[in-house]
Amino acid sequence: MAILPGVLGCRPLRRTVQVRLGTNTLRLPGGTPILFALAALRSVPQAGSQFRGLATAIHEISGLNSQAAAGEPERLLMRSVALDQFIIGDGRLFFIAGPCVIESPEATMAVAADLSKLADKWDLPLIFKSSYDKANRTSHSSFRGPGLEEGLEILATVRRQFNLPVLSDVHSVAEVERAAEVLDVIQIPAFLCRQTDLVMAAAETGKPVNLKKGQFLAPWDMANVVAKVHATGNQQILLTERGTTFGYNNLVVDMRSLHLMRQHGLIVFDATHSVQLPGGSGDRSGGDRRFVGPLARAAVAAGVDGVFLEVHHNPEQARCDGPNSIPIAEMDDLVEILLKIHATVQPFVGEREERSL
Repeated sequence: MAILPGVLGCRPLRRTVQVRLGTNTLRLPGGTPILFALAALRSVPQAGSQFRGLATAIHEISGLNSQAAAGEPERLLMRSVALDQFIIGDGRLFFIAGPCVIESPEATMAVAADLSKLADKWDLPLIFKSSYDKANRTSHSSFRGPGLEEGLEILATVRRQFNLPVLSDVHSVAEVERAAEVLDVIQIPAFLCRQTDLVMAAAETGKPVNLKKGQFLAPWDMANVVAKVHATGNQQILLTERGTTFGYNNLVVDMRSLHLMRQHGLIVFDATHSVQLPGGSGDRSGGDRRFVGPLARAAVAAGVDGVFLEVHHNPEQARCDGPNSIPIAEMDDLVEILLKIHATVQPFVGEREERSL
């Protein structure tokens, strides 16, 4: 796993640490990167409310100077999310990609196969995304997907066959527990990001939560949404910018939000929903995919941790969000460009940037 020098999580523990948690003892050998030490701590249920003190102890043992910000251990925790397949927040640019909605098992597996090849080619941390139920479509007659059970079965097959972590969105508290049995990351839709019961139910599963910023919210308002997740003891948070309402049927991207939200978790830029024209086609949303590439490049240059992209083999025939989805055939070139930009800006993003917040 490539971790760039200068990334805070690379700093090693100077000596072996043993932490007693109930009847268990967690041993962290000297030389362990802080990021991995914190991830190991977080994986132990007994850590619970002790985490802050334990994280602070690790922070001190790592040998960081006394002028480091007092909250740095917690910020570091929020800057990493441990999945079974990889850790995101380790300095590499990660991707969340897939079709907007599960149209069929065959179509979903075809996209997953291509994305798996792309991930292997570029050594990408890639999370496969697709919705089993689009509960917030413009029209009641719009295609919503196969539903909870069939959709989760398809996502579980993607996970098993391609070893890709999977993400989908939940729209009601009733479906959260079942969704958590399959999903690696639970997504809260932008329209629902202020629904306290839904956010907290997702967080209480212990799974990483991707909070999509509402089109109607200021970036600093997401601190209240993050606090709801933290209230459950869950620190595994992704924050996704997906554009802000700009008059009627339009969105605009304020790149300042990518910096302003950074102190609260890993930052993802949704390059495809940001070019959506909500309700702009009468009984469905429109979009303008011409701007996906330019906005994605700008966001990576601004220092995001990840990029969210909805892709399809034939967007013109997609049953959901086709106008703002990109052809999967264009992904290779886009990923190459984004990785080059990321490699250029990464040494200047992170610890030094966070201190300015």
